[in-house]
Amino acid sequence: MSDPNLIRVEHPRLDAAIAPAFKDEVTTRVAQGERRVLLDLSAVQFMDSTGLGVLVSLLKRMGGDGRIAVIGAGPAVLKLLQLTRLDTLFAICGSEDEARDALRG
Repeated sequence: MSDPNLIRVEHPRLDAAIAPAFKDEVTTRVAQGERRVLLDLSAVQFMDSTGLGVLVSLLKRMGGDGRIAVIGAGPAVLKLLQLTRLDTLFAICGSEDEARDALRG
Protein backbone atom coordinates (compact mmCIF):
# COMPACT_ATOMS: atom_id res chain seq x y z
CA MET A 1 0.00 0.00 0.00
CA SER A 2 1.45 3.35 -0.98
CA ASP A 3 1.79 6.17 1.51
CA PRO A 4 -0.71 8.91 0.63
CA ASN A 5 1.53 11.62 2.13
CA LEU A 6 4.72 10.61 0.30
CA ILE A 7 5.62 12.22 -3.01
CA ARG A 8 8.83 10.84 -4.42
CA VAL A 9 10.44 12.76 -7.29
CA GLU A 10 12.05 10.10 -9.48
CA HIS A 11 13.83 12.44 -11.90
CA PRO A 12 17.39 13.73 -11.49
CA ARG A 13 16.24 17.18 -12.59
CA LEU A 14 13.22 19.13 -11.38
CA ASP A 15 13.22 21.75 -14.10
CA ALA A 16 11.04 23.19 -16.88
CA ALA A 17 10.95 19.82 -18.69
CA ILE A 18 9.59 17.88 -15.70
CA ALA A 19 7.80 20.59 -13.70
CA PRO A 20 4.46 20.59 -15.61
CA ALA A 21 3.87 16.85 -15.09
CA PHE A 22 5.05 17.06 -11.49
CA LYS A 23 2.74 20.02 -10.86
CA ASP A 24 -0.20 18.07 -12.29
CA GLU A 25 0.55 15.14 -9.97
CA VAL A 26 0.85 17.21 -6.81
CA THR A 27 -2.13 19.40 -7.69
CA THR A 28 -4.27 16.26 -8.03
CA ARG A 29 -3.11 15.05 -4.62
CA VAL A 30 -3.90 18.39 -2.99
CA ALA A 31 -7.30 18.48 -4.70
CA GLN A 32 -7.99 15.15 -3.00
CA GLY A 33 -7.46 16.83 0.37
CA GLU A 34 -3.79 16.19 1.10
CA ARG A 35 -2.51 18.82 3.55
CA ARG A 36 0.65 17.15 4.88
CA VAL A 37 3.21 16.13 2.26
CA LEU A 38 6.49 14.32 2.72
CA LEU A 39 8.53 15.22 -0.36
CA ASP A 40 11.42 12.87 -1.16
CA LEU A 41 14.00 14.66 -3.31
CA SER A 42 16.69 11.95 -3.01
CA ALA A 43 16.89 11.44 -6.78
CA VAL A 44 16.95 15.17 -7.61
CA GLN A 45 20.40 16.49 -8.40
CA PHE A 46 19.30 19.77 -9.99
CA MET A 47 16.33 22.07 -9.47
CA ASP A 48 15.65 25.35 -11.25
CA SER A 49 13.19 28.18 -10.63
CA THR A 50 10.41 26.25 -12.34
CA GLY A 51 10.81 23.40 -9.86
CA LEU A 52 10.89 25.87 -6.97
CA GLY A 53 7.72 27.45 -8.34
CA VAL A 54 5.93 24.11 -8.25
CA LEU A 55 6.89 23.62 -4.59
CA VAL A 56 5.65 27.09 -3.64
CA SER A 57 2.46 26.55 -5.65
CA LEU A 58 1.89 23.25 -3.84
CA LEU A 59 2.19 24.93 -0.46
CA LYS A 60 -0.18 27.74 -1.48
CA ARG A 61 -2.77 25.26 -2.78
CA MET A 62 -2.75 23.44 0.54
CA GLY A 63 -3.77 26.61 2.33
CA GLY A 64 -2.76 27.87 5.75
CA ASP A 65 -2.83 24.43 7.35
CA GLY A 66 -0.58 22.85 4.70
CA ARG A 67 2.88 21.56 5.59
CA ILE A 68 5.70 20.13 3.49
CA ALA A 69 8.63 18.17 4.87
CA VAL A 70 11.57 17.52 2.54
CA ILE A 71 13.90 14.55 2.82
CA GLY A 72 16.87 13.55 0.74
CA ALA A 73 17.80 17.02 -0.50
CA GLY A 74 21.31 16.78 -1.91
CA PRO A 75 23.88 19.56 -1.57
CA ALA A 76 22.83 21.49 -4.72
CA VAL A 77 19.12 21.33 -3.93
CA LEU A 78 19.66 22.16 -0.27
CA LYS A 79 21.80 25.17 -1.20
CA LEU A 80 19.08 26.42 -3.56
CA LEU A 81 16.42 26.04 -0.86
CA GLN A 82 18.63 27.96 1.55
CA LEU A 83 19.50 30.73 -0.95
CA THR A 84 15.82 31.28 -1.71
CA ARG A 85 14.94 30.96 1.99
CA LEU A 86 12.43 28.24 1.17
CA ASP A 87 14.10 26.25 3.91
CA THR A 88 12.09 28.49 6.26
CA LEU A 89 8.79 27.39 4.66
CA PHE A 90 9.55 23.69 4.35
CA ALA A 91 10.80 21.39 7.08
CA ILE A 92 14.17 20.13 5.82
CA CYS A 93 14.66 16.76 7.48
CA GLY A 94 17.41 14.19 7.64
CA SER A 95 15.19 11.12 7.74
CA GLU A 96 11.68 9.96 6.98
CA ASP A 97 10.93 9.56 10.70
CA GLU A 98 12.07 13.12 11.40
CA ALA A 99 9.90 14.37 8.51
CA ARG A 100 6.83 12.53 9.80
CA ASP A 101 7.38 14.09 13.23
CA ALA A 102 7.67 17.53 11.61
CA LEU A 103 4.40 17.00 9.74
CA ARG A 104 2.61 16.06 12.96
CA GLY A 105 3.80 19.15 14.77
